[in-house]
Amino acid sequence: MIKIGNAPCSWGVEFAADPRNPEWRRVLSDCAEAGYKGIELGPIGFMPEDPAVLADALAKNDLTLIAGVVFRPFHDPAAWEDVWDAAKRTCRSLTSHGAQHLVLIDSISPRRAPTAGRANEAEQMALAEWAGFVDRIRKVAQLGADLGLTVGIHAHAGGFIDFEPELERLLSAVDENLLKICFDTGHHSYAGYDPVAFMRRHIGRISYMHFKDIDPKVKARAVANRTGFYDACGQGIFCNLGTGDVDFPGVRQILLKAGFSGWCTVEQDCDPAGGTSPIEDALANRRYLSSIGF
Repeated sequence: MIKIGNAPCSWGVEFAADPRNPEWRRVLSDCAEAGYKGIELGPIGFMPEDPAVLADALAKNDLTLIAGVVFRPFHDPAAWEDVWDAAKRTCRSLTSHGAQHLVLIDSISPRRAPTAGRANEAEQMALAEWAGFVDRIRKVAQLGADLGLTVGIHAHAGGFIDFEPELERLLSAVDENLLKICFDTGHHSYAGYDPVAFMRRHIGRISYMHFKDIDPKVKARAVANRTGFYDACGQGIFCNLGTGDVDFPGVRQILLKAGFSGWCTVEQDCDPAGGTSPIEDALANRRYLSSIGF
């Protein structure tokens, strides 16, 4: 059975300390009002780390905690202490609430941000740097697996796991029993690849889905102008589901054929300064997914 959730990034929450963030209780109530039954944790520190406080709020909104994301610079060995701290705290929160999915994302690097969507121009790590990068991902994956979590790698625009060959290279380097895929349809399109084609090849390793659509016109401008990721979000690169270039009926067919069960989470990254109505977008996205059988 496929269940549909949402995530705080659909309310513009990318960083826990951003003063523009909405109040966390409002995100929960909006999510529930829009018809979702599950939600992600968001960046660690956005929602309360006291299990009793968060459990009470989840229960009041009839929401299940689905997953947590470690969005940190795995590419930077000097940032390892921060990466490890965020991983431990995220795992603690997930296990406290019986959540299943730990998602690992290499955050945006200044070395890669200008070439988001430009695979042929993107700088690649030297062999020793790549080996350390893989080792750090493997250590956090092992931490999550030891706690009974399902760990998935998530490709992200502007990081060192952005393009399809990089994702596949990482998957070949880490045991599939340790590291699955959290597949984000929108980031895969942003990178210049076909999400449905990738899913056909790798559905057996996909443990969790992020549903995101992308406006092809905004994407083309962002790639041509080397627009920063968050500026592109403010320009509406991630549009309402069903209005962009991702083939969601095709995504659904692959999931059903594979017998996929569990959560698929809507993530419509947006500008926390506003310009859109997160709850209206959440409602529209839920209506669209219902219209195609989710």
